[in-house]
Amino acid sequence: MADTIHLQVSRYSPEKDAAPYFETFEVPFRKDWVVLDALNYIKDKKDGSLTYRWSCRMGICGSCGMLVNGEPKLTCATFLADYSPAPVRVEPLRNFPVVRDLVIAMTDFMRKLQRMKPWLIRKEEKPLSEGEYLQTPEQLDAYKQYSMCINCMLCYAACPVYGLDPLFAGPAAIALAQRYNLDSRDERPLPRSLSARRHLGLHVCR
Repeated sequence: MADTIHLQVSRYSPEKDAAPYFETFEVPFRKDWVVLDALNYIKDKKDGSLTYRWSCRMGICGSCGMLVNGEPKLTCATFLADYSPAPVRVEPLRNFPVVRDLVIAMTDFMRKLQRMKPWLIRKEEKPLSEGEYLQTPEQLDAYKQYSMCINCMLCYAACPVYGLDPLFAGPAAIALAQRYNLDSRDERPLPRSLSARRHLGLHVCR
């Protein structure tokens, strides 16, 4: 097994580059390294200007999503051993503007997510002295699967409708809308899915 592996990394600095290009880096190959480890090695040892997002390295924060050999992946959970000895190509997620190198702009997603009103809406809030709004385990189970999203944007990079239709809210925003639609504590009269269908292109998703 080779001692090193090559990463072909997409580079782009808007102040000097007309378009993105690829730069190849040779990094140590270790069986327990993920792609994020290799990117950190490049930034620490080879080129400190390489720009990308990451935070928890535990598949929780969702910030390290990138294309790895063309597939949307969390780089903190994508092992180099799955690709060695072939080179690994790392690019920013598709369907988003690129800010720099591997960093995407999430402005469109955040705007559409806000339109979904992803928070509890009550007709009237009870006083804090009366305590929290209680739920049964069954009421929690009704929406729990829709609350597991970490906003990693992988589904947006894989979604052809989002890439083609500027009105489409996208999978994560729709899932969060449904999460609050099914929450027994929410009292919004109009289901968020109707707002999504009317304003954000839900009709094009099959």
